[in-house]
Amino acid sequence: MAIVIELDVLLAQRKLKSKELAQYVGITEQNLSLLKSGKVKGVRFSTLEKICERLECQPGDIIRYVPGSSQDEDGLEMG
Repeated sequence: MAIVIELDVLLAQRKLKSKELAQYVGITEQNLSLLKSGKVKGVRFSTLEKICERLECQPGDIIRYVPGSSQDEDGLEMG
């Protein structure tokens, strides 16, 4: 089981830099980088909301489930 984070794709499509998104959301660039790589155990809904607001997308555009794939042992847990 794997949860895949598509933030890099969305940032590229919107020609937006990670630094700008991090500032908008109110998190550090390092924390955004960890989120992009899937190396977090959770994400606050308020953070996800700000990301979706800035990228004009839905949570499902950012987070995907890919059966049989493994991104990272810890992966991303919602809740």
